[in-house]
Amino acid sequence: MILIGNNSFANCIVRFYGEGSSAIEEDFKKASAVFQGKYLQSRVLTDGEGRVCILTGMGNPEEITILKLKELLAKAAKEVKNCEMKEAVIDISELLKIFGIQCVEKCVESIRLGLAEGLTYKKDAKTEEYNIFLSGIPEDQRALAQELHREGEVLGDAVIFTRKLVNMPGNKLRPMDLAKEIEEHVKDCGIEYVLYDYEKLQEMGMGALNAVGGSSEFPPCMCLLRYNGDPDSKEITGLVGKGVTSDTGGYCLKSRDSLIGMHGDMAGGAVTASVIKALAKSKARVNVTCVIPICENRLTAGSLLPGDVITSYSGQTIEILNTDAEGRLILADGVSYAVMEERVTRVLDIATLTGAMANALGNHVTGVIADSDQIWNELEEASAGTGEYFCRLPFYRENEKMLESEIADIKNMGESFCGAITAGLFIRHFANQVPWIHLDIAGTAHVGKPLYEFQAKGATGATIDTIYRWLKG
Repeated sequence: MILIGNNSFANCIVRFYGEGSSAIEEDFKKASAVFQGKYLQSRVLTDGEGRVCILTGMGNPEEITILKLKELLAKAAKEVKNCEMKEAVIDISELLKIFGIQCVEKCVESIRLGLAEGLTYKKDAKTEEYNIFLSGIPEDQRALAQELHREGEVLGDAVIFTRKLVNMPGNKLRPMDLAKEIEEHVKDCGIEYVLYDYEKLQEMGMGALNAVGGSSEFPPCMCLLRYNGDPDSKEITGLVGKGVTSDTGGYCLKSRDSLIGMHGDMAGGAVTASVIKALAKSKARVNVTCVIPICENRLTAGSLLPGDVITSYSGQTIEILNTDAEGRLILADGVSYAVMEERVTRVLDIATLTGAMANALGNHVTGVIADSDQIWNELEEASAGTGEYFCRLPFYRENEKMLESEIADIKNMGESFCGAITAGLFIRHFANQVPWIHLDIAGTAHVGKPLYEFQAKGATGATIDTIYRWLKG
């Protein structure tokens, strides 16, 4: 639990110091010999009253960014855990001097992530509870701080929920299991939830989704989530998230090493469900519809083969050149449904789509392809307040021609180059000229080794903050 206010009875306090600050010696005699305030440096000392004091270095205060703020708070929370203190005060007065009261939201969210326990199936696993008090907030700003605190809690919950789902093994999260997790997650917060099972998908003609997942013992399904936070507006943003709970690559079988972690190929779907709930919990004045096609990509007797031609929900035919390019197929049906049936006025699709994007941009930058400068500019502006990195890739008519098929309306693979771009453009083909943006989180959705203090090994929950801020405005 994170609370606004001081607790004079807490036996642990966290304080932040800039590098070389004279306050270090003023507060703790001779402490500068072991603590200089370098960025993320941490020392545990005892004050004159016998309390445990965790000194955390900010580095040069003039160089602190939102990203560094998040790291500092997560680092402080981890140090509280390491000291086995169940109750602590974190003094954020020095951070308020730099960022103002608005930073409370990110402080709360980052503390939540620093304290969060990873997913485990160990028999004797225990969950610890912590009480953290944020102090140093002026009395006349407490009311606003409480509002920002609530928003930070909502975003922290969103990231933690996404991480849990993405980290779950494939045998613990079949397609219908994911649908039930999402249903439970969004209930009682003003979101309409509709589930389309495999039988209904067949009636609807979800040809691409069914072609990928229909041969699995665990059949596909699709979740539809509607949040109508601005009933006076006709604008509806569509969020379409890839929900492949297990991806073998089908007959274009992945290597053994590539198969590890493919249970997390539903990260895009988890992100969209988390974002729409966060918006609903914050009562954001925006209309959002999420479409989450969910399936497994298995290798079975009835699986897709290279050379097959299928008919998508839009009625357009697709030549299959690579059965491991399945994410774009199910997103094609999801985007078509959002545009044709839900009448969204702009659409964002998000997926762990291509290794090409991860190879190009690494684990810290999300790749973007967009045909709307306005949406891209809005998203980029939103990212400035979250510390998340995005890079927009260009595309041209020459890239679109790479997807032309001699026997179908489009093929699901381009050339041996520009793979990240053509993958996104394949999805755009089904947006029916509605303003569109594509986020490829293949590199950023999970990390083998954490890059930042607020991350843990595995799922990251990347892009949730930015999409939320973009839609909330």
